[in-house]
Amino acid sequence: MAENPYLEALKAGKREYKACVAKGHFPYLPVLDDILSHADIQTEQKLGLVQVPLEFVVGTSTMGRTRAFAANFMPIMETGTEFSYKWAHLSEAQLTEGIRDPIIAYEYLNRYYVVEGNKRVSVLKYYQADSIPAIVTRKVPRYSEDEEIRLYYEFMKFNEVTGLNTIEFTRLGNAQRLLELVGRTGEWEEETVENFNNILFYFTKAYYFRGGDKLPISVGDALVAFMNVFDYETTLAMTPADFNTNILKAWSEIVMMTEEHKVGLVMDPTKVQRKNLLSYFIPVSTKKFTVAFLYPKSPEGSDWIYAHELGRIYLEETFSDVLDTISVNNVNDEDIERVLNDVIDLGASIIFGVGPQMMKQSLKTAVEHPEVKILNCSLNTPHKYIRTYYARMYEAKFLSGMIAGAMAENDRIAYVADYPIYGMIANINAFALGACCVNPRAKIYLEWSTKKGYRLERFLEENDIHYVSDQDMITPRAASRQFGLYRYENGQAVNLVMPLWNWGIFYEKMIQSILAGAYQTEDSVEGRALNYWWGMSAGVIDLICSKNVPRGVQRLVDHVKKDICGGYIVPFYGEIYSQDGELMNKEHEEMKPEDIMNMDWLVENVIGSIPAIDELVDGAKAVVELKGVEETK
Repeated sequence: MAENPYLEALKAGKREYKACVAKGHFPYLPVLDDILSHADIQTEQKLGLVQVPLEFVVGTSTMGRTRAFAANFMPIMETGTEFSYKWAHLSEAQLTEGIRDPIIAYEYLNRYYVVEGNKRVSVLKYYQADSIPAIVTRKVPRYSEDEEIRLYYEFMKFNEVTGLNTIEFTRLGNAQRLLELVGRTGEWEEETVENFNNILFYFTKAYYFRGGDKLPISVGDALVAFMNVFDYETTLAMTPADFNTNILKAWSEIVMMTEEHKVGLVMDPTKVQRKNLLSYFIPVSTKKFTVAFLYPKSPEGSDWIYAHELGRIYLEETFSDVLDTISVNNVNDEDIERVLNDVIDLGASIIFGVGPQMMKQSLKTAVEHPEVKILNCSLNTPHKYIRTYYARMYEAKFLSGMIAGAMAENDRIAYVADYPIYGMIANINAFALGACCVNPRAKIYLEWSTKKGYRLERFLEENDIHYVSDQDMITPRAASRQFGLYRYENGQAVNLVMPLWNWGIFYEKMIQSILAGAYQTEDSVEGRALNYWWGMSAGVIDLICSKNVPRGVQRLVDHVKKDICGGYIVPFYGEIYSQDGELMNKEHEEMKPEDIMNMDWLVENVIGSIPAIDELVDGAKAVVELKGVEETK
């Protein structure tokens, strides 16, 4: 340090003062009294003695001493003043024994404003100390939907659980997400705090070294993105060198936290040039590549997995000269990472994970194996290293709802859904809107097959319902006629319509895209996650009507289906109201795909609700915890 610390601090203060004036900014310390004159304070909380990060000490409580300091807390009063002598005395005390007396401060929105001890803060900032002891009173604003206030309330909850004030978040939900990633949502023990502080220290150093300070997110946000890839135990075991290496691997995930890089929706297959499409049939090599399918259940016990298994078989038959496939059934949460590495060791260069519960482990594997293309069957998941895919089943549900609305004599129709996850809500609402198109009196009675105490027959009897939209396909091991749209009378089901997932078509077109190079060119935007969300126009969704559907109704549905494929009709168009009467889509407007994907509300003619996770059977909770929807109140 310089021989005269005050002179050096004074120079720093004057530089800051001039820079602020040149930019048109207030050149002195912010004053809390002025800030609170525009705020609605609900209460005060005495926090007691707290070790406060100096970077979060930003101002003074009153106007009294604010003009003695520039905005960076460096002094601007000339030498020879009483102020300069006191500052110099504190500087000497810091060098000889350290400043130990706590300051008194108010905390507001995780920033600290000094009541007593401005010069102590100034001296410690000059010596680049990390923190200062403070007796703190928190000013708690009244809760509102303002994003800054919501973020602060999330921080206060995080602070209450962890006792930490050294980390903050700029994205809603990240504070709670970090607690979940650490696996400690209750009050943290001393050992947990110590371990986490070690992680935070080394991560922050590596993050700033790699240029993280240039991103418009906080270290807390970046750490959430990092730990989405590398779990807590893995992160805890990292050395400083590991952090430097792994931040590079996970950099695109961190960038994904910024507002500028959102999920890119691919609504239809990329058109492949005919010459490119035919080129992979020319035998330039006798070596085939391998495509792996990972199933959380077996095809025999799940209609969902059975549909994908039919798609795998179709894919292997279609490209028999080009590829081989591997399928692994009953991949549970504990085995996902091992199975991923096993199929990669067997030569798999493309992996389809058929279940959102595989996402976390798949993401880590994708970061470690950038040469392997990993896709996960889920909706709207913003990860750069993994692409997600789904299909617009709501288009077929809209048509199915039209048929149900036209045939239900008493205007009552049941809809049986399974998991309350993203995508499912759009299916329910599209069905309800389709029913209303032909029958404005139609009511959709919603029931969940994964809800505790589910008994369909009793539900139908209690509500006098005879038309039911149920699971989309037959489950091979437990075959019944209760699938698709059917009429239920005297314990017997008469099938009317079956919405169809043509996963074989999807996988065929995806492999065509990869072989022709289109898949690679879609990745041209840095930091963008991609979600394939194809529908009837791509042939991956269809609707099969039985002879039990009246001819006139079928003709109408065929006509509307053709218009959906051509893009002339969309299910979510015009005025749409939620159950509580709120206008969710305006007249003459088409709902945005992102709003369809993120639906967490039900349309006005649906009777029922989205269940909370504790209302579901245990087997459903893992999926819902990952991709579940909570109903907007």
